[in-house]
Amino acid sequence: MRERRSLRILGACCVCALALSFCALPSVPQSPTAYLGFDRNQYPADAAMKVLRQDFVFTGYWLSSPPGEKTNTWQGKREYIRSLGYGFLLLYSGPDSGTLKSLASAAEKGTADAKAATASARREGFSGGSIIFSDIEEGGRLTANYHAYLRAWSAELRRGGFKPGVYCSGMPVREGQGVSITTADDIYNDPLLPDFARWVYNDACPPAGGCTVESQAPAPAKSGIGYADVWQFAQSPRRKQFTARCAAKYAADGNCYAPSDAAHRWFLDVNSATSADPSGGAK
Repeated sequence: MRERRSLRILGACCVCALALSFCALPSVPQSPTAYLGFDRNQYPADAAMKVLRQDFVFTGYWLSSPPGEKTNTWQGKREYIRSLGYGFLLLYSGPDSGTLKSLASAAEKGTADAKAATASARREGFSGGSIIFSDIEEGGRLTANYHAYLRAWSAELRRGGFKPGVYCSGMPVREGQGVSITTADDIYNDPLLPDFARWVYNDACPPAGGCTVESQAPAPAKSGIGYADVWQFAQSPRRKQFTARCAAKYAADGNCYAPSDAAHRWFLDVNSATSADPSGGAK
C-alpha cells in the first residue's frame, strides 16, 4: 500500500529518538511470531534496499503499476531484493468498484487480471504457489460485482498455480442501525471466497500505536482482525483523523522513516506479518 494514497493508504512507522529530534522506527529484534516489513509504490533504489534491510525482513513488491502510477519501478528487481535476504508481499492493483458494471463483466475482469498477475509473477521469477494480493483501495462492504471479481480472481490464480490474497481495510464502517462492517470480514464471510490470505490495514490509534515498534513487531491479530496474516499498522503520511492519539509517534512531516534512514529519504508504510516471507516469494 503506499505514498500515492492521499486519503486512504498512506503509511509508515517511527519513534521519537530525541525529544527535539526526528521520529524513526527503532531497530528491534524480530518476534518469532511477528516480522516487520514495509511497502511503498515507488522502488526506493538498490542502495536504499540494502540500507532498509537493517530494519525490515520483507517488502511489498508490485506486479502491476500501482494505482495512480503509469509505470512499475519494481519490475526486474526480484533477484537483487532476494539476494539481500528479503521476503515478499506480492501486489496487483485491483479495480475501483465503480468500474465493475455487471456480474459478468466483473468476472471477466477478475479472470483477466489474474492471468496478467500470473504472467507478471512468472516473468519476475516468482514460483508457483506464491500468494498474490489484490489491492483493494476502498473500505466497508463490497458490492456484489466486486465479490464476483474476487471469485474469478481466486479461481484463475489457482488455475495458474498461484494462491489468492487480498489487501483490504480492517477498519469498521458503520452502516446504520447498529451495524458495522470491515472489508476484511465482508470477504471472509463470503462462502465462495475460501482460503484467501488477508493483508489488512488499520492505522487507527488504537489498536495501532502509530509510528512505533517497541520490543517486537505487533502480531497481525492485534489489528482487530484475528485471522489477519499481515497488518499494515502505520501509513505515510499519517491520516490525521485516525492518528490524533499517536501523532507524536510520527515524524514532524507526518511520515515514517526507518532508523537506518537518518536523512529521511524514503517514507514508508509499515507492516507486521506472521511470516518473514508472507507471499512465499523468496523461494
